[in-house]
Amino acid sequence: MGEVTEPALADVPVTAVLQALADPTRLRMVRTIADGGERLCGMLEEQLPKATRSHHLKVLREAGVTHTRVVGTGRYVSLRREELDRHFPGLLPAVLTAAEPAAAEKRAAV
Repeated sequence: MGEVTEPALADVPVTAVLQALADPTRLRMVRTIADGGERLCGMLEEQLPKATRSHHLKVLREAGVTHTRVVGTGRYVSLRREELDRHFPGLLPAVLTAAEPAAAEKRAAV
């Protein structure tokens, strides 16, 4: 299994981060991680097929949004919050805050 490669945020354009966060599924994943810290990859968006979940996590990792830690056969994902805040000040809080009303509206419609 080994280590998972992650880009240096200095090499990641802000457009790549925004594109990764623009997908509703990935945004939900990021919100879940932001609310509870590190999570086991398989516990995020459990209703998705494993390959789809892996794809979304790869997009987030390659955009520099998440960090993946490998422990045996498990992979734990966390936000690279401090690095994101340093390279893109205010971006993550703005995106997460902007997503809150949309999530609340969606819940109210159900």
